Parts: sequence; structure tokens; C-alpha cells
Amino acid sequence: MTPFAIAGVQMYVNALQSNVDGMIHRLDLLMTRFPWTQMVLFSELAPFGPLTKFSLPLRNETVDRFCEAARRHNVWLIPGSMFETAEDGRIYNTSSVINPAGEVVCNYRKMFPFRPYEAGVEAGTGFCVFDVPDVGRFGLSICYDMWFPETTRQLTSQGVEVLLHPVLTGTTDREAELSIARATAAQFQCYVIDVNGLGAGGVGKSCVIDPTSTVLHQSAGQEDMFPIEVDLSYVRRQRERGMKGLGQVLKSFRDREVDFSVYDRSSGTDAYLHTLGPLVVPGQDHSGAARAGLGDPVGTRPGTLEGQGHMPLPLRMQEDAEPPVGVMPGIKAGGTPPITN
Repeated sequence: MTPFAIAGVQMYVNALQSNVDGMIHRLDLLMTRFPWTQMVLFSELAPFGPLTKFSLPLRNETVDRFCEAARRHNVWLIPGSMFETAEDGRIYNTSSVINPAGEVVCNYRKMFPFRPYEAGVEAGTGFCVFDVPDVGRFGLSICYDMWFPETTRQLTSQGVEVLLHPVLTGTTDREAELSIARATAAQFQCYVIDVNGLGAGGVGKSCVIDPTSTVLHQSAGQEDMFPIEVDLSYVRRQRERGMKGLGQVLKSFRDREVDFSVYDRSSGTDAYLHTLGPLVVPGQDHSGAARAGLGDPVGTRPGTLEGQGHMPLPLRMQEDAEPPVGVMPGIKAGGTPPITN
């Protein structure tokens, strides 16, 4: 066996004030309760939340505090990520890996910012691979990066056995992301440590998945600390003999007889992708009404009136009239219902 104890910390993240004190407090508590932990991973943007206005230079007092905490507890520490202001003024979403001596051994800039929503954040171009002596090889991936299997392909082709994946997902695609995490573990025969935040940091549901896609731990929607002892010899066994004695996917990719021309941007293979339109935030979609022959929806153009071939305006309510279905008595349509206990 090659055991190694990794703990994820799923915690509430505030968007408007620092979470650093809370992170260090939870680290202290974790190490008091589970002193056998050897590595700790927090969620994406946990220290200062999702606003770029809190961006800092790569090396700053907060990183120094995390280095001191790692040294004090003798653990590997990945404190999620922070927005980094580079020397040229560009902003990156950057994660640091700190060893038990309190040294930053590598930094990783998120390759796939969640565009078009994560506007103003640059994409990194370098990979983060590091070795834990006498244990194995680890790699970093941040949130949306995992939706692009090429990122994990690059890491595992360099021997990464544990994929550390800090996340900030507070949207309805979290379930899809969990499916991708399981698929990633199976496709690349590695452990996936996926840590999401709460509040401004996400909807939780952090997880730990082994190389056979088995979920070893699944958090719910509350704060959680989950130390899990993984066995890296299990990764090596799966890669040697196949997942559960079956698919040897890394070997099959190594021995492939095809080169994928889609990765050659000059090949023209990706021509279809260029027909999909710009990468922008979607607006309101009124095309359905137009296709149904209903004309322009009410309010889509200035000066839209009743009786001009458009959908009729809603009935104007009188104060003493019965409210339409779905409106609570005592308020006007479109108003805010009273707070009840």
C-alpha cells in the first residue's frame, strides 16, 4: 500500500469580506480532530470569494499566512485559489501548492475561466504537477478545467495519480459536474478530490472518487471536513491491469493508431465550431413566440400597444378586484408577498 490522507474542507464563503481567518480556524480544528491528515484542500476562491476587486499580487501576506499554517501543522496545503494581479495588470484565477515546510512549490493559473460569465479573467497556459516524496504524483485542475478532458489527459500522461480539483459551482450544472468528476476518474484511472464551497462559494456536494469511479465520500449542502486515506498503489494496479481488470484506457491511448487533427488549428477539422457564434452571455430568447406566429412578445419593443396584432396586455387590476390565480390577496400582481412565519 501507498496510503496518503487527504482532507477536503467545504465551508461557507463570504463574497464581501475575507474568509482567511475562517479557513485557518477550520484548518486548526481539522488537524485537532484528525491529526493523521497529510494534505488539505479548500474550494476555489475560498480566501476572498468570487469578486475580482479583491485580486492580489501572486505573493502576498495571505499566502504567507497559509505557508505558516502549513508549516505549523506539517501538512501539504492547497488553500483553494485567489484572483492574482500579474505584473502586467492582467488577472488570473491562481492556486498555490504549499508543502509541509511552508514553501510554495508551484502555482497554477486556471486554464478555462468560466467564460463568458467569468469576464475579465485571463486563461493560464501552464500545468501544475508536483511529487509528494515517497507517495506519488499530484496535479491541479480548477473547476471548469475538468469539463475539458485534454487538461486531465496532459496531467495523467505525465504520471499524475491524484487530481486535486477546487471548485466554485453554485449553479444548476453541479450535478453534471459530479458526473464529469466520476467519468474523469474512470477515464484517467486516478483519484479525483473535488471540493466545492457554500454560500458565495457554491452549493457544496464535494466528493472524493477513486480510480474505478466509486464515490468514497459525498458531502451534502452543509459545512463538511472529510479526511480520506487514499491508496496510490491502487491507482498503479488499475493502470497496470485495467479498471476492475477491464479497460486499460491509458495504455490504449498510448498505443493509438490515430492522431486527432482537431488539435491542429490549421487543419480545418474544427470548421463546424466556427459556426456556433460568439462566446457571449445569452440574452432573452423570443424566437419561440415568433416561430409560433404570436408576433413580438409584449414589451420587447418600445411603444407596443394592445390592439395592434400583438398579445394582449395583462388585465389591469383594481384595488378591490379579485387577484388572478397565483397572486396572494393583499398585494398587487407582480408585487412581493408578505413575509410569514
